[in-house]
Order: sequence, then structure tokens, then C-alpha cells
Amino acid sequence: MTALDPIPLALYVHFPWCVSKCPYCDFNSHALRGELPEQAYVDALLADLEQDLALAAGRRVVSVFLGGGTPSLFGAAALERLLVGLRPLLDPRPGLEITLEANPGTVEQGRFADYRALGINRLSLGIQSFDDDALTRLGRAHDASQAHAAVRNARAAGFDNLNLDLMHGLPGQTRSGAREDVAKACAVGAEHLSYYQLTLEPNTWFHRHPPALPDADTVWAIEQDGHERLAAAGYERYEVSAFARPGRRSAHNLNYWRFGDYLGIGAGAHGKLTTGDPPVVRRASKQRQPRAYLREACGSGRLLGERRLGPDDLVAEFMLNALRLREGFEPALFTRRTGLALERIAPTLARLVADGLLESDAGRVRASERGYRFLNDVVGAFC
Repeated sequence: MTALDPIPLALYVHFPWCVSKCPYCDFNSHALRGELPEQAYVDALLADLEQDLALAAGRRVVSVFLGGGTPSLFGAAALERLLVGLRPLLDPRPGLEITLEANPGTVEQGRFADYRALGINRLSLGIQSFDDDALTRLGRAHDASQAHAAVRNARAAGFDNLNLDLMHGLPGQTRSGAREDVAKACAVGAEHLSYYQLTLEPNTWFHRHPPALPDADTVWAIEQDGHERLAAAGYERYEVSAFARPGRRSAHNLNYWRFGDYLGIGAGAHGKLTTGDPPVVRRASKQRQPRAYLREACGSGRLLGERRLGPDDLVAEFMLNALRLREGFEPALFTRRTGLALERIAPTLARLVADGLLESDAGRVRASERGYRFLNDVVGAFC
């Protein structure tokens, strides 16, 4: 990394509590038992950040994502104290994207205006479906009417940049039911949609007790129907599962996919930092259990793991992220982000282009239509 080519730095803040644990969720989230330790957790976050700042070497953050879990369980006063503590780190230029994840529960919706007044300018709503039966099968704590109310309340609070999370391939879902779900999502008029397939991840209730899911052919048809409907509604598919109206791509997620840096604070948060010239890339993760994190956040015990990425790791991780983007990447970016010569991947690139899985033109490398369909195989060729 050089002064002429600074790697963008983002900040992810993890809030590990939810009202209940969804059966498909493999994130570091924990059902809330008792009173939420708002003040103690914000204290821990700021202490955690203070130690990470030494590694950031004076760099400013270009986006903030408050994720979870359910960050919107925290009141405006707690989030205000957090954001005040972040101010010296934030890029002062206008338009800094600050995203808050929220579930459409009635408790959180009353706080939307307060969140907007704090400078939070992007809201990501975990809708998942507009079908009540599907929401019940997913173990969600809201229904379709609450989902619509959440959107209305967000708009009334002044949010003009909304993301909706929408799943497909749900238990018992039909092709017609999935089409109706996407149509309802489009009608809401959100600026961004995360449209992704339900997968049965290890260490989840659904993995231990698998529900009946649509067969592979039906899931493929559902996905294609959804992509066509989203395109017709004016959404651009710019990443595997991300769809945006013009000018409304997620700046924070783009930084991940372009292999930028990010600090991760909070229980179970992960971070990636690049230092030196030639660059050295390190990943770190924090204590996962909230109690352990609260206890250790002021010291080195907050770290659950830390490692330097070797050349093979850098190749695999760069490709895993960059090829998710429809636009792909400029070859020079590979060297700037990893410190590795392009020759290291040139033979694999040439083979995949010859096989019709990658395209290389106008100074960019991207997955072809066929390659995008089999992206795991394309990325696996670099591992």
C-alpha cells in the first residue's frame, strides 16, 4: 500500500443479540435473556475500537455498517454515544454511508426517526418474505403487515435509502409464490434488494432438522424468475445476490468485494487490515460469546484469532470477493490489493477464459454468464 494508492477502510460493528434465534441463522447471534447491557456494550465497543485504531495508522473510515444480530434493539441514546465516539475516525466528506440493520418488529420501528436524526442514512430491513406462512416456517418474529409497516415508518422517518433482505427457495415455496414475493418487494420501492437463496448452514436448527425445500430445478426457476422481475423493475444485479437502483449500490459491501480493508468491532466481529509496502494482509476475529467479549474488550483477550494471509490465501480470497461482482476487476487491482504479481494467476485466468467461464476485455476480468452460474467452480480453480 502506498500513499498514492490508499486502500479504503470501512468499519463493521457487530451487535450479537436478537429477540429470538432464527432456525436458519448461522451468524453470531444470541437470543436475548434478561436486560440488554446497552451501556456496557457500547463501552466495550469503544474500548475495542481504541485498540484497533493503532493498527489503522490514522486512516479514515469510508463507510460504517451496524449489523447483527439486531442492532435496532439498542436505543438511540446508546447508538448516539457510539457514533460520537466514532467521529474522529469518520471520513468528513459528505455522503458517508452509515447503515443500520433492523428487523420489522414493532418495538424497533418507533425508533427510526431517532436513528435518522443521529446521521444513520441507510436502513437494511430483514424482511425475508412478505408471505405470512413462509415467515412462520422461517421462524421469524414478524408478519407481512409488520414488514409493510416497517417500510412506511422508515420512509416517514426520512430514510430514502432502504435495503430489503428477501430469501427464496424457502420451505414449501412454489414458483408462483416466489414470484408474488418478489413482486411485493418491487412494489415497496426500496432502493436496494439483497435477494438470496436459503441454505442449510452447519450449526443451525435447520441443518439438524432439515425442512422440505423446493428441488434444485424449482429453485433455479425461482431464481431466474426473480432476476427477470427485478430487472424489469429497474434493479441492476451488480453482485451475486445484490440488486440496486441506479446510484444506490452498497458502498460498504462494495469495499468487501473489492478486497478493501475493514475494522471489525463487537462480539464475533472480523477485520482485515493491510499494512506496509509491499502489502501485508492480516485478518483478526474477536471473542464470539457476548459475556467473554464484555469481559475482555479492554485487553488483548478480545482477540479470538489473528493471522497473516499467505500468497495462496490472498489469491483465493481476492477471487472469492472480486468475481462476485458482475463488473469483475481490473487486473492491476489484484496486484495493488495483494502485493502479488499478475503472473501468479495468469495461467488460470487464461484457461478459464479459454473454457468460456471468464471474460477478459477492456481492461477487466469478469465471469461470463456461464461462469457466473458456476461461480463456485470458477473461484475454486484459484484455490
